[in-house]
Amino acid sequence: MKFKSTFMTACLGIGLCTSCTPETPTAPQDYTQYVNTFIGAADNGHTFPGACLPFGLIQASPETNAIGWQYCSGYNYQDSLIWGFSQTHLNGTGCMDLGDLLVMPVTGQRVRDDYKSGFSKKTESATPGYYTVELDKYKVKAELTATDHVALHRYTYQNADSASLLLDLQHGLVWNPQQYKSHVKACEINWEDAQTLTGHVRSSVWVNQDLYFVMKFNKPVTDSIYLPMEETEKGKRLIMSFDMKPDEQLLMKVAISTVGVDGAHKNMEKELADWDFDGTRQKAKDSWNSYLSRIEVTGTPDELENFYTSFYHALIQPNNIADVDGRYRNAKDSIVKSSSGVYYSTFSIWDTYRAAHPFYTLAVPERVDGFINSMIEQNQAQGYLPVWTLWGKETNTMIGNHSVSVIAEAYKKGFRGFDAEKAFDAIKQTLTVSHPKSDWEIYMKYGYYPTDKVDAESVSRTLESVYDDYAAATMAGLMGKKEDAEYFGKRSEFYKNLFDKETQFMRPRYADGRWKTPFNPSDLAHAESRGGDYTEGNAWQYTWHVQHDVPGLIELFGGKEVFLNKLDSLFTIELKGSGLADVTGLIGQYAHGNEPSHHVTFLYALAGKPERTQELIREIFDTQYKNKPDGLCGNDDCGQMSAWYMFNAMGFYPVDPVSGHYVFGAPQMPKIVLHLPDGKTFTVIAENLSKEHKYIDSITLNGEPYTKNYISHENIVKGGTLVYKMK
Repeated sequence: MKFKSTFMTACLGIGLCTSCTPETPTAPQDYTQYVNTFIGAADNGHTFPGACLPFGLIQASPETNAIGWQYCSGYNYQDSLIWGFSQTHLNGTGCMDLGDLLVMPVTGQRVRDDYKSGFSKKTESATPGYYTVELDKYKVKAELTATDHVALHRYTYQNADSASLLLDLQHGLVWNPQQYKSHVKACEINWEDAQTLTGHVRSSVWVNQDLYFVMKFNKPVTDSIYLPMEETEKGKRLIMSFDMKPDEQLLMKVAISTVGVDGAHKNMEKELADWDFDGTRQKAKDSWNSYLSRIEVTGTPDELENFYTSFYHALIQPNNIADVDGRYRNAKDSIVKSSSGVYYSTFSIWDTYRAAHPFYTLAVPERVDGFINSMIEQNQAQGYLPVWTLWGKETNTMIGNHSVSVIAEAYKKGFRGFDAEKAFDAIKQTLTVSHPKSDWEIYMKYGYYPTDKVDAESVSRTLESVYDDYAAATMAGLMGKKEDAEYFGKRSEFYKNLFDKETQFMRPRYADGRWKTPFNPSDLAHAESRGGDYTEGNAWQYTWHVQHDVPGLIELFGGKEVFLNKLDSLFTIELKGSGLADVTGLIGQYAHGNEPSHHVTFLYALAGKPERTQELIREIFDTQYKNKPDGLCGNDDCGQMSAWYMFNAMGFYPVDPVSGHYVFGAPQMPKIVLHLPDGKTFTVIAENLSKEHKYIDSITLNGEPYTKNYISHENIVKGGTLVYKMK
């Protein structure tokens, strides 16, 4: 299936023109029809099917439960009951939070005992920007759509004589039943008039969060009843009644803000002043199509749905948490105004620096400067660059400070819509002044994190930090900062201090230089659940975490032959013993369901054995990505799993994002067209591609033979045609 679109010139320049936006087709195709929002909504994908806009603050979606790791997104496709519809959700994460402002259309008095409702999968459907289901218990059709800051709900009641709406301000996505009753710290509401309820909820699960809201109805509330709360509960539950006729529709707008009720009012007035549900739904659809149309894909129906769903998932975040006037609540709990009018949060950077952010530099280049300016502002508020931010607050989750990588990568690729000096100052401060996630004095004293000097994750913390050092050295070199480049360049070689030549593993060692014993390279570690020296993985998976210096790693092994033999073992030795929820998608010890493994297949190509990379890419495509609810082998992690899929569909991957190079793997679809700024296109063609023909015989770029094992970002954004001849 092929799509034809005519693109107009958006602006002058490519790559270096960071304000350029790939233009929407004049007669856009409906690419949303290829998005299956239920992919990843079962098993451990942790995605949600509800309504949102690209990079928007609102994610209006159903909740089928709220307690425990299985419900990080509040929804599991296999469940049979809906609790209600909340306005905020995380996409594909491994931690709990959000699920704010639960509402449930109800009838009668049974809600006092149990407001959950069964539903039929036959009545449930979703597409980007829209979700619908029929609630069997109440005979209500529920529909959701959204703008950036406002959710719009439409409920059609068959039994209108007792039409009501439950609002649960105690609800949220939490780890355990006790937290469900205690995570709300304060709650205030106010009836401005019979159709407008405003309020504020302060809660604490992953971060301390202040949510202000305006809830407006198209009909006046005739009565409201507060439901009894337990002593530990600080939220509020109330049932609001409406005078409705059979099959009449109740519409509700919910605007939110981190700043205040006035901010929520402004957001609603600017984005959704009317009650046009169908028009709002169409605008949401058009918004998604304006992004999805930037990449045209030829493939099977399953391939199209996997690709465009991946594209969709990658654009749900980072989220702009600033109000329409540019104000937001920062990490210090201060109300500030962004100089650019936007402020992005939900940076799952430990995951997304690897492929999602490189993908953004190609697919949404106009957003990249905004991401980086937000990181710089976060640094100004908290004293170091973001680790993992949510709602403007730092969670300090995971390891490394990979904002450094994202900033250095953008600078390397020519993005200049941010203050480079201020950005590098933030990098230098982050990597030299100790803070909650980095003990730089220890790191510098020993040249690694000794296992007896840090609480946990000593090996992983060292290896992840080394990559950030390399990123800092690269940016310093480009800016002519010779001393800084040399300083961070030396630190970027600290990975060598943890390589044990005898076992051929990156191994924990003590401050006195001794290797830690006993040592089992298969032992999985996770700081929060079981301690250990690795992060959501083991020595088998982390030994290869030298993205920036593969030749140096090969040299440590003693040459390519030894290196490749060890790499072969990674994919053949079975992982035995107790597992971890995050270590999934296994091929031997390789874990595609978790990010530290994502670049490892390309090490074959970089060591002179590209055919093995090509075999493994096909195997991962065939086994780890399916067009069904349990089709993801691990958490989507804010688009990282999805970005891996899209890059590899095109046949290349950013092993080392800061380098600006994409290492060749093997294309998985016959034709992909990237629409770039200035009306240019980059077309990827895989001739003779089939199940049997999965190996690359030759490559041409713009008709000329191409023999490098990578393609540069610069080559891509110039536009042109890359042709793989498969065999």
